[in-house]
Parts: sequence; structure tokens; C-alpha cells
Amino acid sequence: MIKSLLTPWRDPLRIHDLTLLAMMFVLAACGLIYEYLLSHYAARIIGATESTIYAMIGVMIVSMGIGAFYAKYIKCPFTGLAWLEVSVGLLGGLAVLVMAVIFSAAYVLPQELHQLYGIDPSIAIEGGMVAAFRNLADAMPFVIGFVLGVMIGMEIPLVARIRQTLHDKHLQHNIGTIYGADYIGAGCGAALWVLVCLHLPIMLAAVLTASFNILVGVLFLWRYGQYVRTLRSLWLAHVFVGCLLLLLAVCGGGWLSGMNSMLYQDKVEYQHQTPYQNLTLTSRQTGPNLPKVSSLYINGRLQFSSSDEVIYHSFLTYPALLASARQERVLVIGGGDGLALRDILRWQPNSVTLIDLDEGMIDLFKGEAEGVPAAVSELLLSLNQRAFLDSRVSVIIGDAFLEVEELIRTGEMFDTIVVDLPDPNHPDLSRLYSDYFYAKLAELLAGDGAIAIQSTSPYHAKKAFMSIGKTLVAAGFTTEQYHANVPTFGEWGWTIGVKQGLPASSRIAAFEALPVDNSWLSVQQILAAFVFSPSYYNGLDNIDVNELGSRAVYRYHHLGWRNDGGIFFANNVDLKN
Repeated sequence: MIKSLLTPWRDPLRIHDLTLLAMMFVLAACGLIYEYLLSHYAARIIGATESTIYAMIGVMIVSMGIGAFYAKYIKCPFTGLAWLEVSVGLLGGLAVLVMAVIFSAAYVLPQELHQLYGIDPSIAIEGGMVAAFRNLADAMPFVIGFVLGVMIGMEIPLVARIRQTLHDKHLQHNIGTIYGADYIGAGCGAALWVLVCLHLPIMLAAVLTASFNILVGVLFLWRYGQYVRTLRSLWLAHVFVGCLLLLLAVCGGGWLSGMNSMLYQDKVEYQHQTPYQNLTLTSRQTGPNLPKVSSLYINGRLQFSSSDEVIYHSFLTYPALLASARQERVLVIGGGDGLALRDILRWQPNSVTLIDLDEGMIDLFKGEAEGVPAAVSELLLSLNQRAFLDSRVSVIIGDAFLEVEELIRTGEMFDTIVVDLPDPNHPDLSRLYSDYFYAKLAELLAGDGAIAIQSTSPYHAKKAFMSIGKTLVAAGFTTEQYHANVPTFGEWGWTIGVKQGLPASSRIAAFEALPVDNSWLSVQQILAAFVFSPSYYNGLDNIDVNELGSRAVYRYHHLGWRNDGGIFFANNVDLKN
């Protein structure tokens, strides 16, 4: 009985099948991880997250089709697959570092030319060779994705030919069997990306993925070496790439960090990749008698500068708190740096609830992140004045879109709501600027309370700014918008709304002075911020409300910053799409 059960597993052809299908499973998982990894990193360095990710996946899918087509020209499938895996392991392990080197070099080139030829820094060097090099840097992720995709696309046809050669006959369901292993492996690769790779430094994720290609290659050479030509060269190649990957695992993270640091003019003090975003803290000593300027960048975009963040956060928090009848219970959406929280606590609320998705950022600004230099941790704690350690503060880690629903379900109410989210530069953020989300926030806001929303630049992304205001109106609020100059950002804007009664500006005008001291802000300044040029809102009827799923505000933001280059035309009042 036992012998009969074990007989099929002793069949050499059955062992071949299991070996090849297991290899195909692993290779498919690696291929899917490469797609996500290259898309993720390309979006980080190029920007335009959604279009970059979709373009990269599209390029790799097309290139895999090309690879599958041209695999027929490889005469020996055994030798071809062995060289293919060592090549995929080499390129996959180096891909992120190569992109970082080229992109950093393209950024540094203008600075080197300024110094080499004594050109004044105020003169931009953006044409000719510099422009060509930057175009090459932008294209390089897609070139690497294309080459890697072609090689990955060759794997299925080669494995299918190898399996058929070993059986020495035509196999009726050969392709279907191989594709079955491929699809299941790809699904597991997607799960590994979400559950494991996203939580690792991107360089380490690339090296680990490439290591599995090399392991498959080693297994293949050990099992089918008798069918492989140039066997000695292949063993040497696998050993060489294996050693290179080991070196990259040990040193690659530091090298990548060094490349990324070249993208910043100031000294990089600390970098950390959370599952959701890349955090970079820089510092600059501006003068012998001036304080050091510290700046936080999220995914390469400036989040705040210590030199003037007080302006931004004062205008974000004070108007809404002043317009609210009470300031006992406050809700903050976003604001993981704790700076808005710091200003709110000065109003002596009974409690403040903050919702943020990124626990890694909260831990950093709470002083509880592991591996952070003590000086960096102390700097961040001094900036937010240890706001997260205040007993009145409760933090909810999660997606605000879902957590707000939970607060409604439990019957929570707040006197003031402050929304301090990043600009709507990603489709996922667009829903947090939607009429649906604002309507849900209205359910949490007391009838005599006020809500304030960070609303991007009213000039460099005018349509997005106006869309946010119009969306808050659609959600049932009496809405106004205001603006102020934040030197590191330029002119910046906010939206404020109340559910009933007098508009926010009328409530603020009833005060002669701020009830809470602020060395930068006054009632008069706040009221002046509500003033726009007479023609500013011309064409408002042509601006779309950001309905849930429409992504109107994301589209407007993308047009303003990427297509129009952030240029504002004072005489252009045509806001048609």
C-alpha cells in the first residue's frame, strides 16, 4: 500500500515536473515583485505617482510579451534559462541603485557646471546637455523595466520547452500547466510585496528578490547541468552575482542613501522609509549667529521648514479655533509631525484626537522610533514641543476615510476639526478631499464649530484650490478661503467652513485680539488673509466639485504643478477644462 503511494513520487518525470513547476512558481513571484518594486521606486524619484506606476507596469507587461515571442530564437532552452536567471538576478539587484545613481547625477550636474564655469547660481542651467541628461534619467527606470520585462517574459516559454524535452514528447497541456504555476506564483509575489517587501528598505527588497533568481539558477545548474552548455562559465557567473548581491545587502542601503542625499541641497541628517512614505530630514547652517534650519521632506517634497512652519500652522489652526464657539474637543486629520497639534494644545482643549495612517512618522515625532540619532529625536521633539506626549492627546493609527466612520458610529462630536493632509498629488488622497468625506466630517462637527483644511497653493494650483472650496460647499458648509505667504512654500491657501450661523470671517471679526498669544498672527492678519483680487474667482462655475471617485482635485493639482509648471497667469481668468 505505502509502496504504491510512493511510486508516482519516484517517477523521474514526475520529479522533473515538480522541480520545474516549483521553479516557475518562484520566478513568477520574483517577476511580480520586480514590477511593483520598479514602479514604486520610479514613482518616488520621478513623481506623478499614479501615471508613473501605471506606465511602468504597462511597459513591463508589453516587454514580457516581446520576451515570450523572442524566446523561440534561443537554441538551447537549458543554457538559455540558466543565463537568463543570472542576468535577471544581476539587473534586478542593481536596478534601484542604477536608477538612483543616474537620477542623482542628473540633479547634481547643473551644480557642478555652475562651479566649473563660475556661473551665478541664480542662472538656471536647464537646456541642452543638462536637459538631455535629465530626460535620460527620467527614462532610465522604464528602460530597466523594459529589459527586465523582456528577460522575465522568456521564462515561461523556456521552462515549457525544457519540460517537453525531458518528457521527449508533445505534452497536450504543457503551456496551461506552466501558466498555472506562473499565475499562482505571481499572486504569492503580490502578497509578499504587501506583507514583507513594503516593510523593508527598498534596496534590501531588491537584493532579496534577486537572490531567489540566483538560487533558482543554482538549483537548475545542479539538477540539469548535464544539458547545459558553458556550464563552468555559468557556475562562475552565479557565484560572482551571488557575492555581488551579498555586498549590496551589506552596503547597498548606505550607497542608496548617499545617492538620495545628493538630491537635497542641505545636509541629510536622517532618512527613513516607512511602509507608506520616505521621510528625509535635512539641516542647514545659514549664518554664524542664526539658528540651524531643519526641513522635512516626504517622498522628496518639502513638508515643512523650521524657519517658517509657524506661519503655516498658525494659519491652519488659529482661524478655525477662533471661529468655533468652544475649543474643548478637537479632531486633527493627518498632521503626523505634531506641529498643528502643538498649536492646538495652546488653546487648552480638554482632548485632541489625531488620525494618521503612518505609525512610523508618529513614532519619529513622538521620539519612540528605533535607530534615530538622539540629536535628531531631540530636535523633532523640540519642534512640536512634545505634543504627542501630552495626556490630552489620543492618536488613532489608520486610514482617516475609515476611522471617521468609526467615530461617527460611536457618537463622537468635536468643536473644531483641522485637516492637515498632504497635497492631493495622489489618487488615494483625492478621496480625503471629496464631498463624501467632508460630509462625514460634518457629522462629527458641532453645530457651532468650524473646520479648516490645508488647500494647496491658491496661485500655483489655482484650480485645485478652488475645487477644494467648492467641494466643501457641496458638503453643506458655509465656506470661505484664505491665503498667506509662507516663504519656503510661496503663497499658500486654506479653506474654512461652518455648518450654520455666521461665516467664519464674521465670527473672527468679533474679536479684538487673539485669546491665545501668537507672535506671528493677529486678528487683523487673519481677516486680511480672506481678501483675494476682484477677478480671482472668475470662472468658478467651470470648476468641478471633487465628488468621490471623480479625482477632480487630483487632476487639477496635477495640471497645475506638472503640466503648467506651477505658473500663475494674473490675466488669465479662463478656467475651463
